[in-house]
Formats: sequence, structure tokens, C-alpha cells
Amino acid sequence: MQAKRFVHLAVAATMAVTMGAAMAHGDHGPEQRPAMLDEWTGPHGGVPAWDKVVVSEFVPAFEIAMNEQRAQIEAIANNAEKPNFANTILAMEKAGGALDRLFTYYGVHAGTLNVGDMPKIQQTLAPKFAAFQDEITQNEKLFKRIEAVYNSKEKAKLTPEEQRLTWLYYTRFVRAGAKLDEKQKAKLSEINQRLATLYTQFSQNTLDDENNQFTVIDSKDDLKGLPDDYIAAAAAAAEARDMKGKWVINNTRSAMEPFLTNAANRELREKVWNTYYNRGDMGGATDNNALITEILQLRFQRAQLLGYKTHAHWRLEPQMAGTPDRAVELMEAMWKPAAAAVKRDVAEMQKLIDAEGGKFKLKPWDYRYYAEKLRKAKYDLDFSEVKPYMQMDKLRDGMFWSAAQLYDLHFTLRPDIKTYHPDVTAWEVKNGKGGHVGLWYFDPYARQGKRSGAWMNAYRGQENLDNFVTPIVSNNSNFLKGQPGEPVLISWDDAETMFHEFGHALHGLLSNVKYPTLAGTATARDFVEFPSQINEHWLSTPEVLNQFALHYQTGKPIPAELVEKIDRAQTFNEGFRSMEYLASAMIDMKLHLAGGKKIDPDKFEREELKKLGLPEEIVMRHRTPHFGHVFAGDGYSAGYYSYLWSDSLTADAWEAFMEGKGPWDKEVAQRFVKTILSAGNTKDQAEMFREFRGRDVKTDALMRKRGFDSSK
Repeated sequence: MQAKRFVHLAVAATMAVTMGAAMAHGDHGPEQRPAMLDEWTGPHGGVPAWDKVVVSEFVPAFEIAMNEQRAQIEAIANNAEKPNFANTILAMEKAGGALDRLFTYYGVHAGTLNVGDMPKIQQTLAPKFAAFQDEITQNEKLFKRIEAVYNSKEKAKLTPEEQRLTWLYYTRFVRAGAKLDEKQKAKLSEINQRLATLYTQFSQNTLDDENNQFTVIDSKDDLKGLPDDYIAAAAAAAEARDMKGKWVINNTRSAMEPFLTNAANRELREKVWNTYYNRGDMGGATDNNALITEILQLRFQRAQLLGYKTHAHWRLEPQMAGTPDRAVELMEAMWKPAAAAVKRDVAEMQKLIDAEGGKFKLKPWDYRYYAEKLRKAKYDLDFSEVKPYMQMDKLRDGMFWSAAQLYDLHFTLRPDIKTYHPDVTAWEVKNGKGGHVGLWYFDPYARQGKRSGAWMNAYRGQENLDNFVTPIVSNNSNFLKGQPGEPVLISWDDAETMFHEFGHALHGLLSNVKYPTLAGTATARDFVEFPSQINEHWLSTPEVLNQFALHYQTGKPIPAELVEKIDRAQTFNEGFRSMEYLASAMIDMKLHLAGGKKIDPDKFEREELKKLGLPEEIVMRHRTPHFGHVFAGDGYSAGYYSYLWSDSLTADAWEAFMEGKGPWDKEVAQRFVKTILSAGNTKDQAEMFREFRGRDVKTDALMRKRGFDSSK
């Protein structure tokens, strides 16, 4: 998710590194202006011109774009007029348009088309991005002007949104080292450039292990238990690697999870599990452990230089949690009931193993397989019976329908709008009166050079400076592409993820603020997951399932009794989901509270999880050596807890709908748009939640949502 203008570079550079972004030297000198820098043309204020992207031109293009913004920044800093909002803060908001557009192309190529020269390009430019951002935030004349506006008596006459923007600029500059002396600034810049290089290498190593480490299956007998569509996708994956007649299990979550859930061959489950969970931890050129050790030390040094006790204290200061202690307190409150739920489930799964005559103790690679068996035994629910109703295209239509019912948004396919890959589609979004709201791009399938997982991006943020600029957003997934003409069937968890990421897209599309830095998803990290998490809830409503969960062969809707089973089993296996997440979030926080000591990541992970009492049948959702949220950029570093913090808001907010007329209560939905989805970062997020809910958040709703007894 992108912010804009001065902060755009900081956020976009981090995002680009996280997605594996960078640049390579091209053949064009600075005197030639690459077409990638051109204003966007076409409908709706212009659209990205993907056909103008020349990967080899990224380096010279960025040199030109940074020089242009450098000149704009110098003009602001050296303005002879007395600093005021218009000639300083507003001028900063209007700077860097070419750079914004270029980062859109760059981020997409780094995250979804990361092949050929792109890895080398990223390694070249990552430190340059960091140095350029430091050049802006360390510009003393510029900061003095921002500080003057921030401290001016005239600030009281600004609108609340202008005051918020001024505060944000001042705060971010200070937190980025604007008040340090020259020697300290030089050291800080050195640290930031080195970190940028390490982040890029971390991303590339992880992506290499995802692309080059995989499981090959030679015999059809070893596919027992796997659904037909999965087997077909594995055959296609093998053929793509010139292994026709075999089956390949790719090293991504979207391939790993259904295999571990369904495959009867325990030996192969262990192999697939090891291949996936040991990414970045296999020794050799792609091992990330040494990088993590250095990243942690550099982050601690940076925090100390900026006047903070640890990196965690620096990162959490501007978040809703405010301090590491508050974040840890919430995680610890969830840990005990989650652990108790896991203990109960493991005991029941072990009984199933024993009853089958198994002579082994449940291991992590067995957990998903026997959890499904236990779900069927307890609730008569087999998710293999659900999957035939989970057609990706139909569920996408269900997302659109939900957005229409709640927010009066309507999506129309626009094949005339160019995309960057044949698998990608573009959609126009209109309101109920036919007015243009924005564009939504959908990139659903896994492919070589695309990072794993699912995410949302903003290609262009909403703003209303000189005129109203509509947003352009995308959702990206890694579903296994089926055979031509065949529907793509996804799991229930994948369907929830689709709705989750679409919630981020709606947050971007419904933004209605003036200043681009405050628009859309540019909120506190532990708030931004709130709009996405609440959107998951509409998937399981009868209205969506009855219309869009249609059998791929018969076209009939999912049976009511199957929906009832899903509803009854809603909190089943919540112990596993919560615990694997909490393990990652707690290790993230502990690593960044550990101070400046030299850490062996594998040893630290192992010892700290033992102290925490993580059940041995579970591992971290993201083990440290491939924890991209935390080590491929600063994004979620000391911040992975934020999903839980946001979910406390989500659970409480959902109860507001249920206290009203139910999930489709238009009055509550419009209040949600007004106070949350349209407001961006124009207010303190705690205040925004109070405006929606009428009070502060109550975390007991979170316990109810997850089916936990908080006394456990």
C-alpha cells in the first residue's frame, strides 16, 4: 500500500524492497527521458501505460525522477517567503509526481514480474532509494520550514485535516533524524543504505528458494487424497518445468497448505513441509540467517541514534498500541486460551491417529491433515465437499455484489484498459449514480517471478488538491491456474483471503480526503488491517453463499445444511490459527526488544519459543529465516502484532452490525464509510473508531469471535 509525495518515497521504497524491487543500469543517459516518466493518459485521469515499461531503463528513469523531485524540494527549502502551509506543506504534497508514477511500474515488476534483470536492478537501486529519502528528511532548510509551520500560531487557523498533515510531516521528519547533528545524520544514512541492501537480498533469497526448491512426485499413487483440480495444477507445474508425466508441488503457501491438508502420504507431507518452512534456512547462497543478524544490529543502532530504547520502541510510537508493552499485553492475553485450545485439539487428533493404528506422535506436518479429519468427526464437515462450490470467479462476483449492497459500488470489466500480464484484468468502479470511483486490477495466479502470498497495492492514491483524482488499486493472489476453460477452485481459507484483500481495496477506493499523504490505507500499521479483516465476514453470510457459492459442475448453490456445518464449525481449529500467528508475532517483538546483542536467529527462535511454551506440534506461521513482513523491509518489523490489534477492532465493529439489522445494515455500513473507509489518516485512529462505535474498543469481542474463554 502506497502513501504519497515525500513519504511516498519512504513507503514505496520499503514496499519495493519488500516485494523484491530495484533497478539495473540502462543504455539511456540522463538527457533522454524514458517514456515511463510521462503523464498517464487515457480515461479517468489517466491509467498506467504498461507498454511503456522498459526494465533496462529503470535506473536512468529513477535518476531523472529523483533529480526532478530534488529540484522541487530545493525550491521549497530555499523559498525566500516566510514559511506557511501553502508554500511548504502543500508544496511538498504536490512534488514528485513523476517519481510516484515510476514507483507504480517498479513495484509491480518487483512484486509480480521479478525475472530477468530485475533482481540485479533491485540490488543496485535499493541503497539509492534510502540515500535519497535521507537527503530529503535531513535537509535542514526544509525541516526548519516545516518546523516553523508546525510551531506557528497560524496553525490554529488551519483546517483539522491541514493540522493533521502538518503534524504528520513534522513528526515523520523528526523520527527520520531531522534533528540529529551532521555526524549522526551521516551515520544514520549509512545504516539506512545498508539496511536497504540487506532487505533486497533477503527478498531475493526467499524468492529463489520459492522458485527453485520444490517437491517432485513420480507416482500417481503418491497423490492419494488430493483433489483432482490440485493434481491437474501439479501436473501443469511439472510440465512448466519440463517434467511432463510428473507432478510438482511448488514451494508457496497456496500449494503447500492444500497438500498438507489432503495428502495421505505422510513421508511426502513431511518433505513438502520441510521444503516450505525451511525457506531461507537451507544454508548456502540463499540462507538468510546472517542477514537477519546484521539487520537486527543495524536496527538497534538506528533506534539508539534516534533516541529510542529499541527498534520496537521506535516503530510502535506512532501506532495505536503506542508501546511494545501494550502490544505484548494483548498477545499474552490471547496466548493462554489459544494454547489451551491447541492442547485439546492435539489430544483428540492423537486419538484419531491411534485409532487408525498409527505408531507415531502428531507432528507439524500432520496437523492440517488430522485437523480436517477431526473437523469431519466433530462437525460432519469435510472441506473437500465445500471446495467444488468455491469457484474463484464466482466468489469475485460475490465480493462485487457485497460492495454494491453495502457501499453502492459497481464493478464493470474493462478489457480496453491495458494490463501488465495476460492473466490480469482491469475493472471500472462506479457509484450508484454512475459516477466514476476508481479502477481495480485483479492479478490472481501464481507464476515465476511473483512473490508468494496475497496483497493489495495502490497504483494511484486518491486526492483532491487541484481537482478530484480517483484511486487505482489492485488485488494480487497466488492461486493455482487450472487448465484452459476450467474453473479455478479455491479453498475456504483462500476465499477468506480474497475477501480480506478486497477489504484493503475498498479502503483505497472509498477514500475521500484532500491531501494524498492522508489518503486511503496510509494509516497506522495496527489499524490498516481492520477494514480488510471485517470484509472477511461477508463471505460466510447466507446471501453471498446462496448466490455465489455455486457447484462448478451443476451450478447449484451450496446446500443449506453444508452452510450450517460451516457456521457451527466457525471457531474450530482457531487454536492452531491463533497460535501459529502469535508465535510469529511474539518472536518478531522479542527479536526487536533484545537490544544490540548479536543474535543467532535459529537459536533465538528455538529457545524463545520453548520459553513461551509453544506446542511442539505447531511452528511459526512465518519462520524467522523467511519472515518477509519483518526482514524484507521495515514494514511490519516489530509490528506483526498489528493483525491481532486490528482484529480486536474488527470483532467489536462486526458486533455493531449484528446489534443493528445484521450484516447488511446500510445505516451501519454508511457510518463505517464515513468514519473509517473514507477518512484515511485525517484523524487519530482511536478517535475514528470512537466515532464509529460510540466508545473505545472492547477486546472481549475478540475472545468471543475466536471462541476462547479468556479465563483459560
